[in-house]
Amino acid sequence: MAASFHSDRSWHFDVPPDQLWERVNATSEYPSWWPWLHEFDGTGPITEGSRWSCAVSPPLPYTVRFVIEFRRVFVGRAVESEISGDIAGWARLTIDDRPDGSSARLESALHPTNLLLRGVGSLARPLIEFGHDWILDEGRRQFVTRAFHD
Repeated sequence: MAASFHSDRSWHFDVPPDQLWERVNATSEYPSWWPWLHEFDGTGPITEGSRWSCAVSPPLPYTVRFVIEFRRVFVGRAVESEISGDIAGWARLTIDDRPDGSSARLESALHPTNLLLRGVGSLARPLIEFGHDWILDEGRRQFVTRAFHD
């Protein structure tokens, strides 16, 4: 098995958890928020058993195609999902209340399954990590800018 990439990121939002959850559930808006999301078939709210097909292009010469299957959904609080496709593993999003808004924590453990990505990952792990981190950091920035201010 190829090396895993683990992430554990937390972000603060100046809105209460219910408003953050509402925006996370605005799935029809995802393509307009994230121009690097080239394919996306998610519609409607996040529910247990839902499956989304996605294609993501970081600022690197490849596109990653994968499916997100939502295994457990605690409405307004947390989502646990399984990822399969060019990458595989799991991800969990947790939303918590804070005195000044809310926080979102995204944890994941993913590994490449696509032969090209496995090869690049073993030879140029910093390149794969850069692409992964760019998607998370840019995705959060674009989410705040577009989901709450447009």
